[in-house]
Amino acid sequence: MSFSMNNKMTIKSFKDPEYSEEIKDVEPFVVQVNPQTYTQSIQINFSEEQAPGTSANQNNHNNTEPVLLNFDFLVDRTGALGNDADAENGVEEDIEHFRKVALDFEGEIHKPRYLMLCWGSLIFKCLLEKLDIEYKLFNKEGKPLRANLKCAFREFKEDNLRVAEENKSSPDLSHFRTVAAGDTLPLLCHKIYGESQYYLEVAKINGLSNFRTLAQGQRILFPPIDKKRNA
Repeated sequence: MSFSMNNKMTIKSFKDPEYSEEIKDVEPFVVQVNPQTYTQSIQINFSEEQAPGTSANQNNHNNTEPVLLNFDFLVDRTGALGNDADAENGVEEDIEHFRKVALDFEGEIHKPRYLMLCWGSLIFKCLLEKLDIEYKLFNKEGKPLRANLKCAFREFKEDNLRVAEENKSSPDLSHFRTVAAGDTLPLLCHKIYGESQYYLEVAKINGLSNFRTLAQGQRILFPPIDKKRNA
């Protein structure tokens, strides 16, 4: 069963939070029909603190939760949409494909896979938060020929990036990097900060006793650097 990926929303799955390792054993899920609408939810949380000498709480901004996008995806095997009809098996294979992409646990990380929704200019990194399946049409054996996948996708951001964005006093954002072949700490510092001179500070923060030899695959935190203080 195949569909053209041209201009159709595609959902890709990844092993890692940096989105550098796409899952190869499962094909991306390509929607049969692009959604006509979707909803975006933004939740702002406030802490209710009562100022001394007052009788009312003052709502202070606490944090803004990751964005939630809600989509409905139609899957159909009646042939009415111009795709392959399958009156015998219905949409079971399509739903199983979606489950493998978005719901199956990734053994290496012991959690559902990281997802990327790609649709034109929309590139949304997320995790599937909720799935409701509404079955609509059935063959004589009761197998569904059409279904509506009601999906809620929660935006994903690495913890250090989220914390840095919420900390408005941060002069820069924190970064995690995975060491590749040929990487050195001064080289990585130059890529991130524009200068290599901060490698000793980064080595100290990460507890690196021998910063000259980095292990391939090692993850290193590069925090915000106060360049004026280090000048």
